[in-house]
Amino acid sequence: MTEDFNAGQLTVEELRELIPQLQQLTEKYKRSEHIQRALFDISELAGSISELSRLYVAIHEIIGQFMNAQNFFVALYEKDDEFVEFPYFVDQFDESVIKQIPAKDLLGGIAGYILKSGQHLVLTEENFEKESKERNIKAIGKTPVDLIGVPLKRGNRVIGAMVVQSYDKAVRYVKDELDLLLFVSQHIVNALDRVKSRELTEQTIRERTKQLREINDELQEEILERQKVESLQQALFEISEIAASVEGEMSDFYASLHDILARLLSAPNCYVAIIDEKQSSLEFPYYSDEIDDVVNSRPLSNGLTEFVLRSGKAELIDPDRVNDLAAQNELDQKTADNMIKHTNSWIGSPLYVDGVISGVIAVQTYGKDSKYTLKDLELLKFVSHHIAVAIERKRAAESIQKYNMQLSRKVRERTDELHQTNLYLKKQIEERKDIELKLIHDAHHDALTNLPNRVMFNSRLELAVANKNRYPEHQFAVLFIDLDRFKQINDSLGHHAGDMFLVEVAKRISKCIRAHDLLARLGGDEFVILLDSFDDFNDVEEVANRIIQTLAIPFQFDNKEMYSGASIGIANIEQGYKTADELIRDADAAMYQAKALGRGRFVLFDTSMRQKLLEELELENEFRKTLNNQHFDSQIQAVVNFQTNRILYHEFFVRWIHPTIGKIKREQFWKVAQSSGLTVEIDNFMLEQAIKVLQHWRTLGESEATQKIAINLSISHLSQSRLVNQIIERVKSAQIDPSNLVFEFDENELNHRSQFMLPAIKKLKRSGVILVLDNFGSGLASLSYLYSYPFDYVKIDHKFVKSITRSKRNYNLIRSVLAISSQLSFKLIAEGIENEDQYNALVEAGCTLGQGHYIQSPISMTAILAQDSLPTR
Repeated sequence: MTEDFNAGQLTVEELRELIPQLQQLTEKYKRSEHIQRALFDISELAGSISELSRLYVAIHEIIGQFMNAQNFFVALYEKDDEFVEFPYFVDQFDESVIKQIPAKDLLGGIAGYILKSGQHLVLTEENFEKESKERNIKAIGKTPVDLIGVPLKRGNRVIGAMVVQSYDKAVRYVKDELDLLLFVSQHIVNALDRVKSRELTEQTIRERTKQLREINDELQEEILERQKVESLQQALFEISEIAASVEGEMSDFYASLHDILARLLSAPNCYVAIIDEKQSSLEFPYYSDEIDDVVNSRPLSNGLTEFVLRSGKAELIDPDRVNDLAAQNELDQKTADNMIKHTNSWIGSPLYVDGVISGVIAVQTYGKDSKYTLKDLELLKFVSHHIAVAIERKRAAESIQKYNMQLSRKVRERTDELHQTNLYLKKQIEERKDIELKLIHDAHHDALTNLPNRVMFNSRLELAVANKNRYPEHQFAVLFIDLDRFKQINDSLGHHAGDMFLVEVAKRISKCIRAHDLLARLGGDEFVILLDSFDDFNDVEEVANRIIQTLAIPFQFDNKEMYSGASIGIANIEQGYKTADELIRDADAAMYQAKALGRGRFVLFDTSMRQKLLEELELENEFRKTLNNQHFDSQIQAVVNFQTNRILYHEFFVRWIHPTIGKIKREQFWKVAQSSGLTVEIDNFMLEQAIKVLQHWRTLGESEATQKIAINLSISHLSQSRLVNQIIERVKSAQIDPSNLVFEFDENELNHRSQFMLPAIKKLKRSGVILVLDNFGSGLASLSYLYSYPFDYVKIDHKFVKSITRSKRNYNLIRSVLAISSQLSFKLIAEGIENEDQYNALVEAGCTLGQGHYIQSPISMTAILAQDSLPTR
């Protein structure tokens, strides 16, 4: 190429000025992306992590996305324990693996203060001595520059502490980082509590038993109350008797009513008020009061009696309430003042005859020592119905033949008594039936949404499966619905808002299905639907689309707008299904496929999904067997200096040839390793093979010191100091010169947890190992690695080399990195050189180191170990 490029004309000073600007821009986008990813990770963390050791690493990673958390540990302590447990401990000055420390030795320190007080702690270089003295904290270990510690609480009980600290004066903490730790601390407690799920289940059973016992106690109390009601029957009978009597005057009748009423509640003062025929005034046929002897008829006004007539129900009025009624113009102020003056307590109940109010019966007391209660109000209200009937009957007895009225009244009274008895017995039976129905309902419905639960859904689904096998023309389908961002809503707004969210989701989904379809909640944020007897699969798709659309509408909680969504898996009920669990399993598999395709969509299950799951499981099992038997295809490929034509080092890598599938792609190989949790084991396998090659070369001559071999080391090996120490110790025990080993680290993996890897990488550098940044340019933070990490070599990603002959932009990028390399003390390696044109373009750009099939094809390890001379070009 003959065209001049600007990057090649940049001076050293301009490059130095360019680097911080590029770093700031890169860090800005990196932090924005990490924040979005962390929000989702936090919401999924409690449900996705199954091992506590992985939980602590994941929590460490999430915290490190927002703050420098190079030094981080978690301490657990239950009251009266002898030791404080340290399930996770990463510290740049204390690299030993700390599992537990006697509580008596630790409770006086920083972690001990948090465990004892249950309060968070923020210590800085400026306030450390002051805070330590005031809080009686004894420094243990090296004193940090900054420290933030938060308690781990189960409810109000402190069970542990989580601490981050910095020994670097350039790394200081702010309040936002304290808030982050306080937020994350609850997730650790939630994960720990999963271990005690059985205990919680048993506790739930005990609580449910207690609730049923309390319900039974309430029923017993109600029975006692009803027995008390029966004791009123005698008084009611007496009221009926005096009403049925043909002898005596009305004044005697009212006096007898007063006597009976006085035996039921405190009634030193009593009166009966009747509305006249014109409905304009009140008459008082009976009035007995210790202050006023006589009261005359009066027009309707704003008195106590008129208030009951207007409300149509029994009322209890005392000095505490009377002012409020006066302020509402329900009572006149004179009446209110008079009640306050005499500390009056008054109860009045309307007298209903044939559904029409004919008057009021009232009782009242004076003085602070006698006040009516709500029980008195209910009692008068109950008795007043009988009194009203009795008054009406007595008054009617004076206008018609006493004999006929007496006979009619007795028949009616006996009928009422039987009716009341029948009603009482019927109510008892109905109440017991209601209790039984409620217990059955609770056993088959979700307590929060009142939807059918898994038990009821499985029962209905089993019937649908049987129906399909008997009548193939009938159409049924199962929809498995999983909500998006439910954990985020639950954790950010609280469990109450999360419950309200699930209730609202249940309402929305219910509107999307037909009346005879069945919607159920399996638990958490999972819902299922049984579509019953549809004509065409388009109907199923229409229902799924309606659900997705309605759940995409924003939810409002506490004046905040929250967005969710749904991923739906659909399984048609076909002949051949035997159980409901098979259908739910297949619909669930289709739902996961919908989530993998981007959420907010539905996927119909087919047998290939089940086959794919089985194949993945079989592939993972075969991977484990191959690793245990060390049957991987091991190869090495040289990195060559173009100018001297000498080998810089050999890269060792493994390939997997499956006995039935054949050659497994590199991406799938590492995906299987990561999903099965065997990345560290693969690293150890490659390290042992590399040591074997170096030991073989050592037996061939003194010049083996120039032979170096490289392996691709996973960042899982850098997450804990213990693993790094094991690598260094293994190299020493094999009597291998560390400078003959080259460790390559993939840039994309470093992007995920770069803040925690730097101490481990520096430790490897100090041990003498050569370090290489692999696949440079494929990630988002490449320049930060060049500037901050002690890499000896940087491998440009093969995608840039592949297109160098037709992309000026990639060509300029390689030249720019070459220009930077001389300033930052690293050398550039071009990988993936496949042809002569690529090679010539790299040489023209100034690149002197490369690797690829054009330079040298890979050589099997078997062939290397069989050679009796050191490898050359």
